[in-house]
Amino acid sequence: MTRILIRCGWIITLDPALGELRDAEILVQDGRIATVGRNLGATAEEVVDATSMIVMPGLIDAHVHLWQCGLRAIGSEWLGPDYHGTMHANLATRYGAEDNYLGNLVSALAHLDGGVTTVLDWCHNITSLEMAERSVDALEESGIRAVFAHGTAKPPTRPGETPYTHVPHPRDRVEALRKSRFASDDRRVTLALAVLGPHWGTLEVAEADLRLARELGLLSTSHATKPRAACVAPGGYEALAEKGLLGPDHNIVHGNYFGEEELDRILDTGASITSTVMTELHGHAAEPLVVRVHRRGHMPSIGIDVEPINSGEMFREMQAALLFTRHAAHRDTAAAGKPPLKAMPIRSREALTWATIGNARAIGLEDRIGSLTPGKLADLIMLRAQDLNLFPVHDPVHSAVEQAGAGNVDSVMVGGVFRKRHGRLLFDEAVLRQRKSQLVESAARILREGGHTPKAL
Repeated sequence: MTRILIRCGWIITLDPALGELRDAEILVQDGRIATVGRNLGATAEEVVDATSMIVMPGLIDAHVHLWQCGLRAIGSEWLGPDYHGTMHANLATRYGAEDNYLGNLVSALAHLDGGVTTVLDWCHNITSLEMAERSVDALEESGIRAVFAHGTAKPPTRPGETPYTHVPHPRDRVEALRKSRFASDDRRVTLALAVLGPHWGTLEVAEADLRLARELGLLSTSHATKPRAACVAPGGYEALAEKGLLGPDHNIVHGNYFGEEELDRILDTGASITSTVMTELHGHAAEPLVVRVHRRGHMPSIGIDVEPINSGEMFREMQAALLFTRHAAHRDTAAAGKPPLKAMPIRSREALTWATIGNARAIGLEDRIGSLTPGKLADLIMLRAQDLNLFPVHDPVHSAVEQAGAGNVDSVMVGGVFRKRHGRLLFDEAVLRQRKSQLVESAARILREGGHTPKAL
């Protein structure tokens, strides 16, 4: 039995029964939260002094393509067609298993460094079992908690080939993963299916993919990025709902162009919707669904999406989601000819809940993570409250949501194991230097082979 006692300056539990606590303690036992309160009087093998820190649940990134890490910021001025044409139709086709490993490892470590304890890795350039295995190797090596969402590549269609839009998810590959390293769902890294969905594949393919996920007992997740007329199968989500194939075991990402009735039908099934606000504001005319989901009384979910286009920092995504929903409330009130709002319509705590509990729910882990509730896994982070951009702290929730950033993260714990301590990742520094060098070489080769030259300074 291993016990760690954390003495905290402020605790944000996100547990309604516990709330926020000042000068209190957290007892971690065998990787789980044992108890939270003041003057616990507990004995422990290790006592952690966090009396000058805000201790809170680790952030969760509910949608990110970690494999793209080596191409950070090359698409900062891309539009949607640029992304799909450059990334999926070109650069992604240059990736091999080791390229995926390097991107996944470095991005996972960056997430940990920035206070993210869990990611859903939407890995949609997989072309072989080896490529999938090496992507998972990186997640396991990093120490992060992850849902590995196995996806498939979207290469250009050569003459005589079947387009990817008509190709079901590869049963043999996912069965091999499910029967081997993912036979148990109690691991730190678990399996999901990142499927095409009716925006990117035929209705027959979507139905087959969702049935496969359910047969294997896996979460499924799909992209919904197109106006109705541009979808491969317009009205496909409504058809899937009618067949009983949508539910809490399916997650839809983006969905900006859903109509009101379509959105209602999807949410009524219990399916979750994840918005990637920074990416969607960058490249879509239709606004992120976080607003409409929230107004319907459902829990929003948020994620980073694509690091070649925007920041991989979840604090930024959380802040962007909060500011956008607040702006939308003020905008819509004025557009309706109503008097100005007299109270802030979206509270800071709500945005923090989206980035923790909402994301845990969307990726099927709400019973394990997302709050500092006794019995849940000890996935938590510590923010230095004495840092000049946070000091002085009057309300820890306001400070954590509105003011904090990745640079304030002092320590990160995943399942009771420190992955960052005293401002330093607990990952072999020599190995990380080597992997970073290899990532640079990998990215340079991919860009060279793809004939893509980023703009020089």
